[in-house]
Amino acid sequence: MEVLDIARWQFGITTVYHFMLVPLTLGLGMTIAIMQSIWVRTGDEKFLRMVKFWGKLYLINFILGVATGLVQEFQFGMAWSEYSRFVGDVFGAPLALEGLLAFFAESTFLGIWIFGWGRLRKSLHLAALWCAVVGSWASAYFIIVANSWMQHPVGVELVDGRPVMTDIWAVLTNSTALAAVTHTLFGALIVAGMFLIGISWYHLWQRRRDGIDTVVPVPPGERRAGLIRRLTDASTRVIVGEAPGVPGRDRADHGVWLWSLRFGAVMAIVAFAGTGLTGDWQAKLMYEQQPMKMASAEAACHTGSSFSILSLGDPGSTDCSDVVTLIEIPGALGFLATGEWGADMPGISDLEPQYQNQYGETIPDDELYGSFAGSEVQYVPPMWVTYWGFRLMIGLGGITAFGALVALWLTRGGTVPRSPWIMRLAILGILAPFAGNIAGWIFTEIGRQPFVVAPNPDPSGIDGVFMFTAAAVSPGVTAGEMLFSVITLTAVYAVLMVVELFLLVKYVRGGVASAMPELAPAHRDGDGGDDDASDDVDGDRDRRDDVLAFAY
Repeated sequence: MEVLDIARWQFGITTVYHFMLVPLTLGLGMTIAIMQSIWVRTGDEKFLRMVKFWGKLYLINFILGVATGLVQEFQFGMAWSEYSRFVGDVFGAPLALEGLLAFFAESTFLGIWIFGWGRLRKSLHLAALWCAVVGSWASAYFIIVANSWMQHPVGVELVDGRPVMTDIWAVLTNSTALAAVTHTLFGALIVAGMFLIGISWYHLWQRRRDGIDTVVPVPPGERRAGLIRRLTDASTRVIVGEAPGVPGRDRADHGVWLWSLRFGAVMAIVAFAGTGLTGDWQAKLMYEQQPMKMASAEAACHTGSSFSILSLGDPGSTDCSDVVTLIEIPGALGFLATGEWGADMPGISDLEPQYQNQYGETIPDDELYGSFAGSEVQYVPPMWVTYWGFRLMIGLGGITAFGALVALWLTRGGTVPRSPWIMRLAILGILAPFAGNIAGWIFTEIGRQPFVVAPNPDPSGIDGVFMFTAAAVSPGVTAGEMLFSVITLTAVYAVLMVVELFLLVKYVRGGVASAMPELAPAHRDGDGGDDDASDDVDGDRDRRDDVLAFAY
């Protein structure tokens, strides 16, 4: 394999892994902040329990996210030094703002929140959490600003072959960035919503399995009048019980999981609507800024307005002659791209000659490109990746929203069905928005090829601000060195994944008691009592410091 191919695999593996952690951190942080706000306002214990439990999982994910994110910036210098030289004058500002402002604020206030339990007033403690959450969202914004400049370079001028920033405000308010950040944040809320649904469903199901909660039929005379009310009312209702001697398995525990499930379901549905609106905005921008990417995503080989629902072709080919459209909607593509039904959109066969005329048919004969110099430029990205990545992103989002609606319907009686298969499906549903986010990210990055910095086709843009991916890789790195780094990083990330899953599963199974040791009876040394009865789920026998127990 060429050094370039290995470098792209390395960045792809580390970025996709890191991005699995990012949306959960962004979405779950906002969720916990809302829960704690309700607790501070109402004093309801179940909301405190929710904050402690979901906060424990949030911290685990946050720590692993930081560990995996550090590798990203090191790769700019190790594997992509030429890219770093080209974009350095532009990337310096948003990356500095992310590291010195957003991440610093996020980590500082998160530390105050972790160790501030019982030491700060409730209002100040809550403010620290909100500052941490705002910091994490600001961090995401600055990172997306940098990435969006690669998709649509603005606010620069070309000096000695390198872009130099002339307008920081244009970079920060790049239309591509504004659309991408809102789309990403809504996607993160979907991830958090399904995370709440799956785990809460498991605990409600476990309470039913253990006989703590029972379900009885609702007498016909007690059902509400009216057709809509009869349709939406459950024919059964739950009788909430307690499990004496089991830490945290009381009536309040039922409220924790039921409220969390419904909150997650509503959030997932609302966020899906948000991703639809922002995704439409992004698609329209892509047709203007990166028409080849969107034409490839729609398998639009020829100029027209038909939207492909199902097209098939050779996965290894970028030749339109291999594409066969089986199902399409006439006129829909023009509406999606411009808002006008039936408007013609340029297809691959028309766009490719334009790219060749403007940027050349071959890679420039320059030592910077190494063995790629003089080779033919393939302006059509792998269509099977862009086409199916685009549809997976949308399809999995739709499945998530449908699953959230079903969850609301099935729990209208106050608990979940006793079927273990539905419980397993709810847990499996946690993966759907993760996969959808990853599919969308892969589509965005693969579709930009063969550019690492895509040209700005806007007539008011700066000519010459683009960079072929073949020129971005570090010239002094050998294929062997790159392969060693890929294998090493993949192995390290695999270990981190095992650690992440082990910790999450451990504390999920432990329930609220795993995050609140004070719910269990205190252990009394030397009293001859039953040690097992006083041990909490963590196995932590010292319950005097709830702050440290919660933090770690």
